[in-house]
Amino acid sequence: MTRKLRASKLWLSTACFLLICGWPGNAKGASQADQPKPGEPTDPKAKKTFAEAADWQTRGFIAVAADTYRKANKQDGGHCTECLNRAFRLAEQIGDYKTAESAARDWLPLAKDNTARAIVHLHLAMALQHQGIQEKKEKCFSDSCDELKTALELDPTLAGAHYAMGVSKAYLHQDDEARTEFSKFLDEDTSNPSYHERASRYTQRVELARARMAPPFEITTLDGQHVSMDGLAGKVVLIDFWATWCGPCREALPHVREIARKFQGLPFAVLSVSMDEDQAKWKDFVAKNEMTWLQYRDGRFNGPIAKLFQVNAIPATFSIDADGVLEDQHVGDANIEGKLKKMIAHAVEAQSKPAAVSAQPSTGAAPQ
Repeated sequence: MTRKLRASKLWLSTACFLLICGWPGNAKGASQADQPKPGEPTDPKAKKTFAEAADWQTRGFIAVAADTYRKANKQDGGHCTECLNRAFRLAEQIGDYKTAESAARDWLPLAKDNTARAIVHLHLAMALQHQGIQEKKEKCFSDSCDELKTALELDPTLAGAHYAMGVSKAYLHQDDEARTEFSKFLDEDTSNPSYHERASRYTQRVELARARMAPPFEITTLDGQHVSMDGLAGKVVLIDFWATWCGPCREALPHVREIARKFQGLPFAVLSVSMDEDQAKWKDFVAKNEMTWLQYRDGRFNGPIAKLFQVNAIPATFSIDADGVLEDQHVGDANIEGKLKKMIAHAVEAQSKPAAVSAQPSTGAAPQ
């Protein structure tokens, strides 16, 4: 039976630049090493709690793991940077931004140099920014800007902070300053090309930075096409996560095929993202079932695209409007065709108008 999808927080991927600083891999228990790694706890009791937290994380109990990492830090006298690092990132992952903020504030005094301090200030800024989006609190965006300013003073090479600053400025409706920050990011960043198209669009239409945008990504499809989320701007997009081994996905395939056929030639694209690990089986299935629309294999639930969209069960489909705004997430939604028809009609109408008066996306809405 297909499990019910967890409530999505996709907007996080749009604004969050924690990717610059990396993301912890699957935690391993302390029993796998006799000596703690740099930043891990040294107190025996704290080491045991740290291992427990790592086990909770591996088993998928993220909230419990985050709390247990913080407990390990306290047992270690407040000196465990890795405890706070993991607690922060896990709290961000589940949308507990107040806990993430608290972990970052505890982490800040432990940073040993300007570069490390800049990174923690960036983390703190992101926690505040996400609180602002989640709770519609303007002060959070102002505080986020203060933290980002400090991060850039400590490390001027932290180009991602300009992108994050642009988002916070946009939410404060300081649009000219937001454009300036996105432009600085484009001038300085060399590490995150998938965000460049997005930042470029934001410089032209700052209101999009306040919208619930689908996360940016770049892929090469089965037929060799280079596709990016922002490269599909102007088209309504239906992203369908599926697998050959998924019974409900196979049952839904004729409907997806019919949608692709019905809206062919209109500003619309279907992208099927497969969870199949077996590439040959996937290719054979696609060919036999005449799946002629965009096809990409992510490989598994921890694949890059599935992680961006926080997919943990299939089939799962996402409808995205012509501006790139995430409209809806569907699980077996029989009314999806009607919704797409309306979105495509708006896209056609927008294409017929001068750019300056094109339909504007919905903005400022808190994520669900």
